[in-house]
Amino acid sequence: MATVIRLKRGGRKKKPYYRIVVQDSRNRTRGREVEILGVYHPAARPAPISEVNAVRALEWLRQGAQPSDTVRAIFSKLGVMKHFGDGTTPETETAQAVGAVVEDKGYTPPAPVVDEPKPAPAAAEAEVPEATEAAEEAPAADAAPEEAASEEQAAE
Repeated sequence: MATVIRLKRGGRKKKPYYRIVVQDSRNRTRGREVEILGVYHPAARPAPISEVNAVRALEWLRQGAQPSDTVRAIFSKLGVMKHFGDGTTPETETAQAVGAVVEDKGYTPPAPVVDEPKPAPAAAEAEVPEATEAAEEAPAADAAPEEAASEEQAAE
């Protein structure tokens, strides 16, 4: 049996919700489903809700079920497609997302070891203070003519 994972619409006018179902690909969309994997509620307030039984979804994907484009996008947001590509199993049975923020619950490898940068040579450090001293002297030189001019005005 050729199976497909697709959305089955429910709800009323302008208030949709969808069940994520496994169906025989030869059946119509509103036809009988083999299994219900989860729900997608895009009109929920304050934020859209996606909830999928990730373990069962991975089993169906590994058996060859083809997800529709929209279901593939939902699975990607929930991390199911990442587990499918890596060949891993999620830690929790249910993957859930509320709103746009999705927590990555996949395998997190340890951080790579980074060597500490070597200190700069002492010659480069010696040049930096000289440049600072030159910058400090320049305003002092500019201030001297102003002081001389103010002294001349005071003398008159």
